[in-house]
Amino acid sequence: MRIAIASDHAAIELKSQLADWLREQGHEVSDLGPADASSVDYPDYGYKLAQAIATGAAERGVALCGSGIGISIAVNRNPACRCALVGEPLSAALAREHNDANIIAMGARLTGPDMAKACLSAFLSTDFAGGRHQRRVDKLTTPAL
Repeated sequence: MRIAIASDHAAIELKSQLADWLREQGHEVSDLGPADASSVDYPDYGYKLAQAIATGAAERGVALCGSGIGISIAVNRNPACRCALVGEPLSAALAREHNDANIIAMGARLTGPDMAKACLSAFLSTDFAGGRHQRRVDKLTTPAL
C-alpha cells in the first residue's frame, strides 16, 4: 500500500519509527516531513498530507503531532480526507470499518511506539464495511445543511 506520513517537530521521532516499521511491513512510504526536530507548524504538514491523499499519491495517511489533535484538524479541512484521531487499536479499526477513514492521527506525547504500531496495524488491516455506513460517509463529503 502507498502510505504518506507527516508530523510536526513534536512527533519527528515517532514518525521515523513508524515509517521504518511500515517499510518493513512491505508498504511504500512517502515521508512528507519535517526532516528534523526544528520547530514547524503542524497545519503546513497536515495540508501536505491531505494533498497527497486528495491527489491519489497515497492511499492512506499517517498524521502525527504532539497530541494528534491539531494535525487531524488541519487534514480534515480537505474534503477528500477522513482523518481519525486514535489512541488504541479498536478505535483505529472502527475508523476504517464504519467511517472509511483514509488517514489515522496519533499524538506522540500520548501514544508510544508499540501502541502506535498496533493502531496502524488495525487501521491498515480493516476494510470499510459499506452498507448502512456508506450513506453516513457520503454525508461527510456532501452535508445536508
